[in-house]
Amino acid sequence: MAQENTSPHLSMISIPEQPVWTNPPTPPEQKPPGKMIKLARQMGLLVLIGLMSMGCYFGISRFFLQSVEVVGVSMLPTLKDANHYLLNRWAFQHHEPQRGDVVVIRDPGDHGFSVKRVIAVAGESVYFRRGRVYINGAELDEPYLSPSTRTFTDSAIHEQFIMCGKDQYFVMGDNRPVSIDSRIYGPVSRPDVLGLLVLPGESVQRASTLASAKR
Repeated sequence: MAQENTSPHLSMISIPEQPVWTNPPTPPEQKPPGKMIKLARQMGLLVLIGLMSMGCYFGISRFFLQSVEVVGVSMLPTLKDANHYLLNRWAFQHHEPQRGDVVVIRDPGDHGFSVKRVIAVAGESVYFRRGRVYINGAELDEPYLSPSTRTFTDSAIHEQFIMCGKDQYFVMGDNRPVSIDSRIYGPVSRPDVLGLLVLPGESVQRASTLASAKR
């Protein structure tokens, strides 16, 4: 009788090795703390730059240069309605406004803002007679006016004498027939003169020196 082989049949099965992680992987939705700190610093820097830019803009527009729009025709032919010009707010920090300067004032009538020309300064007299303007007794040469322009008072009396007091300025628009100016509300005080307008063809540097050069 043949002897049966009763030994069990063994087979080799390979078992895949489990990966060994020295550092656990970072889930995709999470960022390492170092990257988060870097991102926060970048965002803070952008916010700081934005705040500094706004501060520079408001500082420059408040104390140095500001864009203004002329509304109305009271300064024709020098300035045109709806045109934009630069206002030099620094011009009168070290110099007083002078005759001939085109300035932005706080209107004593409606407390808004107006563009006018300085005709007389503190201590000077203004005399209106037969459509002409006299400063300290001498007729004022006004080449900026349209030809044949006459300047009359705001009343039926065609002659009027006005004296500018301390820190007062007599201002008028170049379009005399329609301008509401010192002929109506009187001389304006120094705090109401806000700055010097940069006229077409003038540089900001030139405009900043006009206050001391014009007489």
